[in-house]
Amino acid sequence: MSLEKTLEDNRQAYVDELVDFLKIPSVSARSEHKGDMMKCAEWLKGKLTGQGMTAEVILTAGHPIVYAELMTASPDAPTILVYGHYDVQPVEPLDEWKSPPFEGTIRDGNIYARGTADDKGQVHLHMKALATYQEAKGNPPINIKFIFEGEEEVGSANLETFVKENVEKLACDAAIISDTPMLAPDLPAVTVGLRGMVYSEVRLEGPSQDLHSGQYGGGVENPANALAKIITQLKDENGRVTVPGFYDAVQEISSVEKKGLADLPITENDFKNEAGVSATGGGEEGIHWLERIWARPTLDVNGILSGYTGEGAKTIIPAKSMAKISMRLAPKQDPKAIRDAYEAYVKSLKPDGVDMEIEFHTDALPWSADPEGPLFVAASSAINAVFGRDPLFIREGGSIPIVPMFEQILGVPLLLLGFALPGCNLHSPNEWMSLDLYHKGIAVMANLYDEIAKEYAK
Repeated sequence: MSLEKTLEDNRQAYVDELVDFLKIPSVSARSEHKGDMMKCAEWLKGKLTGQGMTAEVILTAGHPIVYAELMTASPDAPTILVYGHYDVQPVEPLDEWKSPPFEGTIRDGNIYARGTADDKGQVHLHMKALATYQEAKGNPPINIKFIFEGEEEVGSANLETFVKENVEKLACDAAIISDTPMLAPDLPAVTVGLRGMVYSEVRLEGPSQDLHSGQYGGGVENPANALAKIITQLKDENGRVTVPGFYDAVQEISSVEKKGLADLPITENDFKNEAGVSATGGGEEGIHWLERIWARPTLDVNGILSGYTGEGAKTIIPAKSMAKISMRLAPKQDPKAIRDAYEAYVKSLKPDGVDMEIEFHTDALPWSADPEGPLFVAASSAINAVFGRDPLFIREGGSIPIVPMFEQILGVPLLLLGFALPGCNLHSPNEWMSLDLYHKGIAVMANLYDEIAKEYAK
């Protein structure tokens, strides 16, 4: 039986199973869902075991890791390692969901639930790609390993330790991650660049308590005013970050890549409509809007808190202020060097009369890949077989810390091939995934087994 006929015969069964997966509220950030995390890990183990894999739930200091392997091909055959995560973001604000976040509601060809695009839907399509291939052709001509973690949405605190301690267990010829987007329904994409990140929290303390603004205003430093002034000095009038040395390691993209940005079949108006804004901005002037997102570093305020924010008026000098500030880093920028330079600069901007504390929450290395070699040739062939066109090679403005970590520890190339779409409400209410692309993703991954076997045999 062909892969196409097998997939067609199982379309509804696969969706039904995906709905069961989505119903488990595996929210890693909330302690009340600890039991749900274990339930989800055991669910995965059961399904993978049912597909003939050797599967186990591995306990960590946090949430479990699910590991499975199917080593039925020749020892000389290539081995792929597929990574994904089964944990999801919290669902708040709940009142903005049009359907319950853990039901898997289908509307207009899309499936709506928390985790559909990030990343349960994409984990599941890998599972069903293997099931499809097995039903149509038997076990694949390559060896397959799955590693699905439960802490990606809370920083993957225990994954690196697990990988370092299990290099032999995870040994492979290539790793595949489906946690990235396409550009449009008919534009499959392979991501070959990710930005890194430094995430900070700046706290200022002034008076020992809130003060009456009439009695003390003009006589003491206002922590909210001071923080606002500091923030405005972190970027200049042209949108460039003012931290000394910030751009020292930033490399210009090639003229070929610049032309590719201009030739992409998505427009600035498309982006504005997706983002719900009237104009693009917020980055460096004179640089293509997509280059600013994909290949340039940024600095953004993620949250501010100070003073009275309730109904009506309350005239005070607040005692404290706080801002969360993140920096996305371009390839070659070193998070530690950026963090040190940023900390020194922000401290230099502190006025007298307030105390400052800076805390760093997250560092992530930037990453880039050269899309050459058998892995990318195989991926292009598998994608073309399903979509009728080769993929675009794109960058992604976000950060996936496990990508450079896998590359460094395991020493293998990584393929970032996802099937979510822009505007699928990642981390927001009404998250969704196209069922058409879910099924096409299954077909691509099932075709990929043969293509990898062929290319790695050359």
